[in-house]
Amino acid sequence: MITARAAHTFEPVGRSVAAARAFVRDTLQGWGFGDVVDDAVVLTSELVTNAVVHAGTAAEVVCLRSGDGVRVEVSDRYPEREIPLQSSGVAMGSPDREGGRGLQLCAALATRWGVEYSPAHKHVWFRLDLPERQIGTRTAGPSVSTELLPLADERVRVAVIQIDSEGAVSAWNDDAQELFGYPAKQITGKPLTDYAAWPHTPGTSTGIAEALRLSRWEGSYGIRAADGRVVPVYASHLRVRDPQGAPSTVCLLVRDDERAVLATPQRGTAPESAHRADGQSTDPFETFIGSPAPDDLDGLLQRTVERSRDMLDGDAAFLLLATDDETELEVRATTGLPSARQRFARVPVDTGSGRYGTARMPAVHEDLSAVPGAVPLLNGTGMRSVVTVPLKVEGRLTGSLGVAAEGAGRYSNEEALRLQFAADRIALAVESARLGELERLRRGSLSFLVEASDLLAGTLDRDQTLALMAQMTVPTLATWCAVYTIADTASEPYLSYVLHEDEERIDGLKALLGRIDPPEPVPTPGARIWPAPAHAAHEAALEASVRSLDDEPHHLGSGIGSTLTTAASVGGETVVLPLVARNRVIGMLVLGKPSEDHFRQENLELAEDLSRRAALALDNSRLYSERMAISQSLQRSLLPPDMPEVPGVEVEVIYRAAGEGNEVGGDFYDLFTIPDGAYGFAIGDVCGTGPEAAAVTGLARHALRLLAREGYSGPAVLERLNNAILDEGERSRFLTLLYGELRPQEDGSALLKVVCAGHPLPLRLRQDGSVEAAAEPQPLLGVMDDLELYEQTVRLEPGDVLLCVTDGITERREGSRMLGDDGLAEVLKGCTGLTAGAVAARVMRAVERFAADSPSDDMAILTMRVPEPQRN
Repeated sequence: MITARAAHTFEPVGRSVAAARAFVRDTLQGWGFGDVVDDAVVLTSELVTNAVVHAGTAAEVVCLRSGDGVRVEVSDRYPEREIPLQSSGVAMGSPDREGGRGLQLCAALATRWGVEYSPAHKHVWFRLDLPERQIGTRTAGPSVSTELLPLADERVRVAVIQIDSEGAVSAWNDDAQELFGYPAKQITGKPLTDYAAWPHTPGTSTGIAEALRLSRWEGSYGIRAADGRVVPVYASHLRVRDPQGAPSTVCLLVRDDERAVLATPQRGTAPESAHRADGQSTDPFETFIGSPAPDDLDGLLQRTVERSRDMLDGDAAFLLLATDDETELEVRATTGLPSARQRFARVPVDTGSGRYGTARMPAVHEDLSAVPGAVPLLNGTGMRSVVTVPLKVEGRLTGSLGVAAEGAGRYSNEEALRLQFAADRIALAVESARLGELERLRRGSLSFLVEASDLLAGTLDRDQTLALMAQMTVPTLATWCAVYTIADTASEPYLSYVLHEDEERIDGLKALLGRIDPPEPVPTPGARIWPAPAHAAHEAALEASVRSLDDEPHHLGSGIGSTLTTAASVGGETVVLPLVARNRVIGMLVLGKPSEDHFRQENLELAEDLSRRAALALDNSRLYSERMAISQSLQRSLLPPDMPEVPGVEVEVIYRAAGEGNEVGGDFYDLFTIPDGAYGFAIGDVCGTGPEAAAVTGLARHALRLLAREGYSGPAVLERLNNAILDEGERSRFLTLLYGELRPQEDGSALLKVVCAGHPLPLRLRQDGSVEAAAEPQPLLGVMDDLELYEQTVRLEPGDVLLCVTDGITERREGSRMLGDDGLAEVLKGCTGLTAGAVAARVMRAVERFAADSPSDDMAILTMRVPEPQRN
């Protein structure tokens, strides 16, 4: 009878094989079928590999539980593949081949197995029966002498904690209070993860929050006690549900050195055995590590340290890997030690002269208290004796493996030989996995830098560049980031941007950094340690703790607010990378880790590459901002000042320069006073756009004002301006210009004298809605000498409007259509009775709606209207 079913579909990618193994392992462990887990995982791995790797299809894995065993089915969508039946006489193939072993393993390991076909699927299934046990017995170990039994305190305390579906503590027994110091009423209702000192189980990718959601889980982590100490614990989690169906997790916790109380005994042959029961040889690597070996480097290293500790009956073990230059060792896996604090910490390979001062030779320390600092990793851990051996591949140092104990004199050369034998078995596999990890990291780093370069090159805004710099490093490379900028060589570094992966901690982090002196701007490339933030965080936490003790001593264990939270987030390793561009330090990129955490060397090298790209992008944004400020200042100088008010005449101007960031282009306008109570006005268009056209614009506008105020008539003003443009030589550009003089009359009308030199003709709108040209065309300026121009007189009656535009208005295009003079006249006809401002706005709106694309030419509109007299 089937009593439980679990199923999952895996995509046709390589990582699905590992995911399928984890799925089957977690499912069977949750059902309590630990005796058949390993065989089921091996068979599932082979069958899923055949589906997703060799067949290239998705694989569906189904686990069916019955009272006496489990059936696992693996289905793919490749039914035409040949089945190597044993009865057919076809050879099953060599067991050393990469593929084709799945059915062989089924025949060797499964109680029963088979293959079934359907039109769209192929099913391979196997059944594993549970071994018979005596009633009431799950596992058992041999009888051993009293001296070999695990050491425990006078009373073994087992904390029983129940976690509800939201991750909060719902039950807390007396042993939990005794172990960690929190009374039940203080901790009930709060998330357990808030009290976890290490957010991830060492050597795995599973965090405590994820572990609480698994059906069954065992492992180590730390709980921060009420007195601030970290208590390493070994935990066993079991997922259950109440009669109403609500899920919860029951957690049993003991001190990590008493893990034997809870730890499930490992199955398999003892490390000393080199032969299986059937007489065949066993690979020493599998004997030590177990089968199957972990796929990832962290998993392999973590299993190595755990097996090493158990093999020598130690209290702690650690494994360090050598950096590329073999001058330092980097902590990669520990057990029995505060792993998260030490992870990725670096120690030198050679700490002194002689055999015991180098990691290149085996070493045994009978009592570390006699040689303080001999093993820096164990400082302050309470370990007394230690044995360390090197990991070597082809004579090259690749790492160091060590086992430590709290008692003195625990180890001798015999244990060193046993540990060296294990290290020799594991060294090649570790180095191969490390090289594979480095290759994946390098590929990821290359993709990261390419994406970062694209993002940084996509903006010239300084603030956005600073934000991108921080967002690309957090949380990929660091937990928090700060960017200091230096305006010039005489300026002090300024804290310009701060980012933390937890947004609620940004303000506290910014306040903390603001209280300390910025790092010194050193141009030396590479990351350097900056201890100031960690020291400031430690002092702030100490001050807050003292205040908390003074105010509410009995609430010490409940935390002391945001100060401690900020201190924890900044209390780890902090590094500074200079931002150097064009041989000048323009700032510093500061990266930080939380309390007692360290950076990987690979991440520091990636951060250094990123800092070089970011520095150039930041300097480019600075140069662009400076150029824009200069350009806008010069452009604003070319615009006319505030236009005067003309009595009895409404005047309105709309001006749009083409091109991003341009305030002035080739089009221009002006309205200014001239002698005898008159006003000069002009609207013109220089050939082209951009700075060159703007230069001629400035020449024209200033020349017009100067000549008009000297009393020259309109034709004389334009003729002299023409000569000035021609004098520019190669820099000269032709110019269309409408210039006129406006004189308000006592009868309420306005008299205009205009000269239209190659410019679009001004249009006059009468009160009856008729539109007509108000001038005749004449030659444009800047092309030929000896111009003979003349002026024309126009009288605007009350209610009349004079519309003057540049060719950016009339030449507005949508495909083959153009607005033109006729189109502009039609728009103007609908403006009868409108003010000068309303006429200009309606014309501009019609021009913008005429085409979907943004205008490619400068546009200017000048409207003048004589208002009608008000009636009483």
